[in-house]
Amino acid sequence: MINELKNYGKVKENIDLINYNTYKISSHAKYLIEVKDENSLVDLIKYLTDNKVDYFVLGNGSNVVLPQNDFSGVIIKLNEFNQIEIDDDEVTVGAGVMLPKLVSEVVNNCLTGLEWAAGIPGTIGGSVVGNAGAYLSEIFDFIISVRVLDKGVIKDILKKDIDYSYRYSSFKNKKDTIILSVKLKLGKGNSDESLNIIKKRRERRLESQPLEYPSAGSTFRNPENDYAGRLIEECGLKGKKVGGAMVSEKHANFIINYDKATPNDIRSLIKEVHDEVLTKTGVDLVLEQELIDWR
Repeated sequence: MINELKNYGKVKENIDLINYNTYKISSHAKYLIEVKDENSLVDLIKYLTDNKVDYFVLGNGSNVVLPQNDFSGVIIKLNEFNQIEIDDDEVTVGAGVMLPKLVSEVVNNCLTGLEWAAGIPGTIGGSVVGNAGAYLSEIFDFIISVRVLDKGVIKDILKKDIDYSYRYSSFKNKKDTIILSVKLKLGKGNSDESLNIIKKRRERRLESQPLEYPSAGSTFRNPENDYAGRLIEECGLKGKKVGGAMVSEKHANFIINYDKATPNDIRSLIKEVHDEVLTKTGVDLVLEQELIDWR
């Protein structure tokens, strides 16, 4: 099958995904392909569907926990979907563009609104799927429309036709819908002011988050009018370990890979933290990260 896949992009076989997720956990896939362009993606999905081959679209792996078991199908990467087009205060950005790169580009063009995303190590496509956000802002605050491949057909979907809420969009769990690009509307700003905001927030993150260890960012969503980290710390769970996974002693809502953690180490620790908080506080924390299960 590898020769057929090469028609659609760059292919790797029997790949360890340790460098394709920010937890830096080892999980294996039979094939990984970096697709060339939209037309190639359309043809690839048709080929895989016709031949009953499983596939999974993986962004930067920054908000996911990969599974322990091997994947016999194809991991699809959209790194080549990396165009950024700026027209006055409207920005069209390919799904594979990393958020820090997008922020840098728009700030250099005196556009404001996305400063909150400068420290998020994810793609714009992934940020739309999970409605990523920080500092009381989220990506759907700025979306005009989303271009998708939906069951083999490319279409543009307006924001009003998308169901979204805190850390959620209706693109979640829709395997047949792949985000290709996003159109955003930003505000006119001042580059120096934006860079100053980004600098201060970066300093704050360095002080408060365990950025020296692999992680996938915040583990749980913040409950209404409260903070998941506060609840986890209140339960005495800072420093709790399962195998090579540990609840950060710097920020309780971060689970870190401190010593060659396996996917199951991280999943087990997530469950233990959730159950302990529920037992001691009555708060049913909602997972912000996505537990991936190959199909």
